[in-house]
Amino acid sequence: MRQSSGEGKLMVHPVDNGTGEFRMLRSLSASIGADPLLVQGAGGNTSIKQAGVLWIKASGTWLKNARDDEIMVPVALAPLLDAVAHRNPAAEKAGQFTLADLNPRQLRPSIETTVHALLPQKIVVHVHCVETISIAVQANAEALLEERLRGLDWAFVPYRRPGLPLAQAIAERLQPATNVLVLGNHGLVVAADTVAEAALLLQRVTGLLSRPPRPAPPPDLDALLRLAAGSDYRLPASAAAHAVATDLASCRIAASGSLYPDHVIFLGVGSVIAGPDENAADIVARTTAAPTSILFPGKGVLMRRDANAGAEAMARCLADVAQRVDGAARVNYLTAGENAELLNWDAEKYRQQLNREGATLQ
Repeated sequence: MRQSSGEGKLMVHPVDNGTGEFRMLRSLSASIGADPLLVQGAGGNTSIKQAGVLWIKASGTWLKNARDDEIMVPVALAPLLDAVAHRNPAAEKAGQFTLADLNPRQLRPSIETTVHALLPQKIVVHVHCVETISIAVQANAEALLEERLRGLDWAFVPYRRPGLPLAQAIAERLQPATNVLVLGNHGLVVAADTVAEAALLLQRVTGLLSRPPRPAPPPDLDALLRLAAGSDYRLPASAAAHAVATDLASCRIAASGSLYPDHVIFLGVGSVIAGPDENAADIVARTTAAPTSILFPGKGVLMRRDANAGAEAMARCLADVAQRVDGAARVNYLTAGENAELLNWDAEKYRQQLNREGATLQ
């Protein structure tokens, strides 16, 4: 292993053997992380397998920082795979398999480490692509994917909680040549033996799944500011977030429940929809806890004043996804049990803590 120092902290990299693959993966990761249509906030993860070590993005860190910050964690691959094969609960906490001497910042590996370990390819890229999610939440997702991904070695995996349950579901559908996974109510995984091949495959799949978002009327900013008056609410950081409320079809989709895990983690269960005569203060008065975001149909979105960058990213993501779901589609939402499972899971509580503290944001 090679060590270098910078800005007063130890930096550790795997040996590239002259290929520069690790450096290329960091560059690709940063590029992916900067695209809100592929990754939002601390979501998504990438990995590389070298010399029996799986280097994977640390939980709660942002891919867009991969080029400039040390966000990759080394995990011993063989012991982790053995734990997955034997359904050992230890596999659920991949931190137990990290190489401590190469992880001086004591970062936790991604909650998706078992998924990356299970795939045999050297490079694995997992994104929360809005084009993919907007199909993966629909009841007929597999049929829609069959039309678009014909000719690729792909598999559809119905929703399972991220982590070991998802890895086990993938194992049931994985074939030797499979290099594309569409995860129900979750996202997309592509795998290849080089970073360049993974980048090309990601570009190809997202291109095949892309379609234009449904047009949305502009927000009524004057009305929103009046609705926020005297409350702890403000306009969202991204103007694009308003579309989930100004487009009434998107608003109906959002109103019915949670579409994917990161929404639950960073915005809460489902979406809070204002009534015709309600303002932000009225919403707070009728809810048990002030919601992170409020949708005002036909007008736009308000965010709680203390909403951080992770919540802001997910507010925009909701609009981007909902605008791409057919208004007449039958949608699969996370169940009450699945929502509770996410909120009560230690790994997600850890990400929520990092999100609140802002320790790894921006």
